[in-house]
Amino acid sequence: MAGLQQLTVLSGGMGGARFLQGLRHGIAAGRLPGVAADAEVTVIANTADDLWLHGLKVCPDLDTVMYTLGDGIDTDRGWGRRDETWSVKEELAAYAVEPTWFGLGDRDVATHLVRTQMLDAGYPLSAITEALCRRWQPGVRLLPMTDDRVETHVAVPDAESTSGRRVVHFQEYWVKLRAEVPAEAVVVVGLDEATPGPGVIDAITDADLVLLPPSNPVVSVGTILGVPRVREALVATTAPVVGVSPIIGGSHVRGMANQLLATIGVDVTAGAVGRHYGARSQGGVLDGWLVDESDADQLPGLHEAGLAAAAVPLYMTDPDATAAMAAAAVELVS
Repeated sequence: MAGLQQLTVLSGGMGGARFLQGLRHGIAAGRLPGVAADAEVTVIANTADDLWLHGLKVCPDLDTVMYTLGDGIDTDRGWGRRDETWSVKEELAAYAVEPTWFGLGDRDVATHLVRTQMLDAGYPLSAITEALCRRWQPGVRLLPMTDDRVETHVAVPDAESTSGRRVVHFQEYWVKLRAEVPAEAVVVVGLDEATPGPGVIDAITDADLVLLPPSNPVVSVGTILGVPRVREALVATTAPVVGVSPIIGGSHVRGMANQLLATIGVDVTAGAVGRHYGARSQGGVLDGWLVDESDADQLPGLHEAGLAAAAVPLYMTDPDATAAMAAAAVELVS
């Protein structure tokens, strides 16, 4: 596998963005064995977290990747702009405009204004994302998984409803409810009818290596895989496909994978998530799966499931540590 030139990553927001930081760092520093120094990275980003808010189109995962790689992210929060102010949010609250649980920062709102204006002018999301990236120069080609409207909703218990449940947008579940109530089901509206965004299928079929970072397997990577033809492209590509576990020691590092994995009947373990994705030799989408060194006891089960697997440190504490993860992913299928 010498001279890998085209790398494709299926990414959610914070976890995927941090992985991409380390991947870029590893390429630039020559720390990825067999990867060309001028290798190109294409990111297929989840857009099912998107929402319309105060008349603006907000794309949290696209923006988190763009801001993170463009050195504009608030590193403490892991989302939104650095040195943000909140005058717009405060003024909307003074008018009692709902929702008040999701705030748009003053700097961040400019991105959403530009995106919405371009959508109104007839541009597709893929072209808009390309235009926004001209400012941020993220060092990757950033592709929305689809130009179509797709939104993740979560069914939660509601004693006042005749059905005993209600359905809320994913962002309400995560931001307002803080994923503290049981998730009974995940419903991704529009996914079955969506078309892969321009360049998405080619980015998979023409890749030399495809990587699944430690993003949420249900509402990030899972929704990308749910776009028609994407899973089939992963199964068919000649490139090795390697994933990195978002579960360490029986729990997510950040996010709500613990809550959502139960909705699809998957145990909250690194091995169970790897087997959920499955080996390509047995109808799944992976060739290799990395787990944390603390989960080394799960390697035999993964090998039995047909996956190449290794246990390495998976905490993304800094770009060097994350570059080492990416290097391990390459070495796993070398």
